[in-house]
Amino acid sequence: MDQGPRIPASAPLESQADLPVADWARAEAGQAARLARVAGQLGALDERLHRGPRGWRQRLALTEAAELGWLCGERVTPDRLALWAALRIATARDADDDGRALARVGWALRRLGAGPGPEAGLVAFLGRHAPESGPDTGETAGFPPSDAEGPIAERAAEWERAMARGCELHPITRACMGFRLWFLAGLGVRGERIEAAVVAARICAGESRAAVFAPLATGGGQALRGSGDADARLACWLEGLAAGLRAMMRALDDIEAWEDRARLRMAGLSGRTPARLCTVFSEWPLVSAPMAEALAPASRATVQRNLARMEALGLVQEITGQSRFRMWR
Repeated sequence: MDQGPRIPASAPLESQADLPVADWARAEAGQAARLARVAGQLGALDERLHRGPRGWRQRLALTEAAELGWLCGERVTPDRLALWAALRIATARDADDDGRALARVGWALRRLGAGPGPEAGLVAFLGRHAPESGPDTGETAGFPPSDAEGPIAERAAEWERAMARGCELHPITRACMGFRLWFLAGLGVRGERIEAAVVAARICAGESRAAVFAPLATGGGQALRGSGDADARLACWLEGLAAGLRAMMRALDDIEAWEDRARLRMAGLSGRTPARLCTVFSEWPLVSAPMAEALAPASRATVQRNLARMEALGLVQEITGQSRFRMWR
């Protein structure tokens, strides 16, 4: 993921000639038709999510967070992230650096899922603080609070001032510019690339009702690999975003098709648990028995019995091949 040259903290972004707002405006004008198509795709995803169950948003956010983690070097698999998000379960191997990676990807999942965006206040969105406030705890424990170049609040304010100069740009263009400016402002000097991508994904979505983030990692992550001038970066951004949007729409197609099959094949099963399990599987890409028990909710025996029925009906597949700690998809 390209970061670009690092600008000393003593040099305000407003004074930098590197990729000024005018260059982004020209790039946007030159690619207006392509930008309109991608914006239309994002609008279609937003409308579909607005009409669909809320669980779809959770499913897409989990997928994007896991993909984003891998692109940023955080080796967190979707099953571990799902367990952590659903039950706050961390395994014995989720310690030290591995545990911090899980915390960072978990932070990305929460910020992609809901809540105020970064433009309501960057420091509050990040959940970070200056070093004098004390050690990080809880959800931001995976991130360093600051570095030798000064408190994060100063660098965040510098980034916000630079972003304000591009207020007339389309949100998709502004997100691309903001991702570039992130590193110029010294916000990514200790490897916090996942924060930059999450902030950009939220800005991209603009004022969407249900699609609160744009898929920058899903679909290959090409949007986050751009380099060169504003025109080249925006072209790569639009291509990667379009691929991510297509991938998410296909994922929703698959979920809807599975839900239709599940309703048809499970119509004769009694009780409320079968329908609840269908909802759980539509919201989570991987499900364990403890997750199903907590999310359905139902007793362990009822969950196990209905999982066996769903497996017999060809609706779910057990993927671990183990007798304990099993996962279904």
